[in-house]
Amino acid sequence: MSSATNVDATAVNTIDWLSASDTTIVVPVYQRQYRWDIGGCEQLLGDIRSVAATGDGQTHFIGSILSTASTSAHDDAHLVLIDGQQRVTTLMLLVAALHHTLRDDDPSLAAELESVLVRRDDPTRTKLRPHAAWADVFESVVLDRRSPADEERSSRFDDNYAFFRSQIRPDEAADIWRGLRKLEHVSITLGAGANAQQIFESLNSTGEPLRDHELIHNYVLMGLTHAEQSEIENEFWLPIERNTGEQIGAFWRDYLVMLTGREVLVEGERGVYDAFRHEFPRLDRDTLRTRAHQWRELSEIYRLLLEPAKATDAVASRHFEAINTLGRGMYPLAMRLYRDRLHGELPASDLSLALTHVESLLLRRTVVGLPIDRLVARFCRAADEGMDALTLAIARITPSDERTRVGLRYGDLPHAGFVLARLAGVEADADVVLEHVLPVAPSDDWTGDGVRRWADLSDDEQNAHRALVNTLGNLTLLEEDAADRVFDASFPEKRSAYASSGVGSTRQIAAADAWSTAQITARTEELTARFMATWRRPGVVAIDDDNLTPILDAKKRRGWPRGWQREFDYVEYRGEHWDVRDVRYLFNRVFARLWADSRQSVIDYSARQGGPVYPAMAWNGQWDQLGEGQYLYLGWDSKYMLTAVQGVLEEAGWASEVFVKYSYIGDAMR
Repeated sequence: MSSATNVDATAVNTIDWLSASDTTIVVPVYQRQYRWDIGGCEQLLGDIRSVAATGDGQTHFIGSILSTASTSAHDDAHLVLIDGQQRVTTLMLLVAALHHTLRDDDPSLAAELESVLVRRDDPTRTKLRPHAAWADVFESVVLDRRSPADEERSSRFDDNYAFFRSQIRPDEAADIWRGLRKLEHVSITLGAGANAQQIFESLNSTGEPLRDHELIHNYVLMGLTHAEQSEIENEFWLPIERNTGEQIGAFWRDYLVMLTGREVLVEGERGVYDAFRHEFPRLDRDTLRTRAHQWRELSEIYRLLLEPAKATDAVASRHFEAINTLGRGMYPLAMRLYRDRLHGELPASDLSLALTHVESLLLRRTVVGLPIDRLVARFCRAADEGMDALTLAIARITPSDERTRVGLRYGDLPHAGFVLARLAGVEADADVVLEHVLPVAPSDDWTGDGVRRWADLSDDEQNAHRALVNTLGNLTLLEEDAADRVFDASFPEKRSAYASSGVGSTRQIAAADAWSTAQITARTEELTARFMATWRRPGVVAIDDDNLTPILDAKKRRGWPRGWQREFDYVEYRGEHWDVRDVRYLFNRVFARLWADSRQSVIDYSARQGGPVYPAMAWNGQWDQLGEGQYLYLGWDSKYMLTAVQGVLEEAGWASEVFVKYSYIGDAMR
């Protein structure tokens, strides 16, 4: 058997590997820029803290790092980094923040940290040498050589370093160093004859990427014994798979929305998994079993949502059918309400009323052309406060009767079969189909009164008819065989089929002498009154027709096209109208305002999160003084700032009273 001579793969201690005197690493020109955001840094720091708290034999694996020996005669680097620069760079920034935090208080530990950061033969150069385009920025951060002229500078190096500085307390420095010392990776070093690109692709592109639910499955079972894994698999996971089928990924997303009251931001291919891991950073055996019982029960409810006919509760089945038709985005709320009903925490009447309000919201917003996505998270939060709060939240954004009437009068009727069946009292499984009294494309000989043919109508008259062809007044339900017989027939020929229909509202049409725009309009008015009575709007609050977004549902922008800077049209802050253009301005204004109105909430939030308010301007950057000896750091990225705004407003208890109105481009960039 021959052995590989061009690839050397060894499991190593990451800090020892970085500290070795012969380890100097260059990031080649073709590598992408450094892109880790604060969320990734937060996860890394959390992992390090977790492993620091474990026993001496426990380690944390951070993957593989691929490098090759330098082939340049003019390059004194020993290794060229092919894969792993994002992780190595972030670790360097963390070590730098740790070093700068304790260098004056613990010189011995500071010296160990310095050996990771700088070359022994030249302490003015860092061990990691990024691409020349951003090497100076990186070294100024790691070596703490940032000048006053750099205060307005913005970079991921500055952002992530500032985050680590804000999170590390001097009294936990030793613990973080203990966690860092437990990091391990596989160091893959390529020889001169190895195909670096081929190996890189094999490491990063083998097979189909794991889907969210598969990652969750692995995460849940990780660390259990074989017997425990089999128990969880058979007792809980397999029933969840059977209940949710192909929708298992959607189940986990909807579950997390229900649980957290926050929309799950899916970025890339593992957004649901990342949200799950954030919610459950550690699952010990007892907690896992408790949670698994809940997951299995909720998956059983999810099966009823997917197949309402299987529900033994006829009222719930009817509402679940409606939600499937009008908007499956409401699954998280329906799942939550039905669970509360099963546990005896919600009366049957309240369940039916709440789901009726949901139907009204979805249908009315669709009629008037308003979006129905990104709504359910706020309702899940409101449900935590009780039925009154939920009703209030739904009513706030349910269109008025006046606006809905206009939509029904002039717009195409959405979900026409569902609406007409409900208004006529027809069961969902009845053998009826949608019928256009005035056909969608009338023939030249079609007539509504037996006298004037379609071809005899003026262009204006024809256009007036066409504008109403898909409106409520021109649509009805008819038995399928009868509909086939009178397809495209003139109105006088249709009347006999309508008169013998088992659908009462269709029989009423037969009483009309003719069919024209006047009859369509009159019937629309009659059915609109029944529509309003069937899908009422809760009349408990004034209506928000400006499509405001609660601050807790605001999302980090994806990026701006050139020339656009305004993210918000305005912000509603507890009844005040603020001219706030972006998250950065909002961040500063909210913290300044809360410092005046609810100072303790700022202090408590910042103490728990390790920022963004500090007793001193401890590093170079942009700061705002809130009060004597209290400074707000402004150098964060927009994702951190938005999270901080949401968190401190929740701390103050005012999050439900703050809304943002996205600008046109801001809404597109969400």
